[in-house]
Amino acid sequence: MTPMLTDSRLIVGLDLPSLDAARAMVERLEGTVTAYKIGLTLLARPGGVAFAHELKAAGKMVFQDWKLHDIGAQVEGAAHAVAEGGCDLLTVHAEPQVMKGAVKGRDAAGTGTKLLAVTVMTSLSDADLTDIGYGYTASDLVERRVRQALECGVDGVVSSPLEAGRVREIAIEAGRPDFLIVTPGVRPEGADKGDQQRVATPRAAIEAGATHLVVARPVVGAENPLRAASAIIESIDGLTR
Repeated sequence: MTPMLTDSRLIVGLDLPSLDAARAMVERLEGTVTAYKIGLTLLARPGGVAFAHELKAAGKMVFQDWKLHDIGAQVEGAAHAVAEGGCDLLTVHAEPQVMKGAVKGRDAAGTGTKLLAVTVMTSLSDADLTDIGYGYTASDLVERRVRQALECGVDGVVSSPLEAGRVREIAIEAGRPDFLIVTPGVRPEGADKGDQQRVATPRAAIEAGATHLVVARPVVGAENPLRAASAIIESIDGLTR
């Protein structure tokens, strides 16, 4: 029997209604998926953080998607707590005082947690940003926030696949070829966009410069999640940035 391909660049978002459903999904994907994102719905449930630690203890790469956003001191404390508890990737909003607080807290924890700054949510269009009150298009705001993230010393950003190429250019210009570019809004060929506005296929996202892909519904909502995950991994096999 041919062993199944695995690729840690694929992060499956466990966007499911309960911890039991999430555990069952991890079991179904065993042997193929090695990295998981846990969002607010699960983290906020009793035992949600313990579940994240459970996955980490089982050798999975764990992305706690808290999207921290508060005054600097609160973010510092929260980032310290999450990092100290054990977490590979942690998100904060890409505002300078938020990012600086997160870096300070993470550094004090002395762990290997990497901080990702959320630039512009992939559910937002240019029109949405105008409604919110930003005087920037999505691509312009992403560029501004990427430069701020580099200055603040975070490890990478979350941005849509459509901006990944420009983010990569800015990071290389800044002397940070190791900068992480984590892209949600990834949809396999023919998949429904859902509530995402700025999307691309897995292959296109990696070719543009993404270091990691976050895929939720196209895998966890598939009739055969293992087959769906395997198809994504096969589509990026051999691609390097």
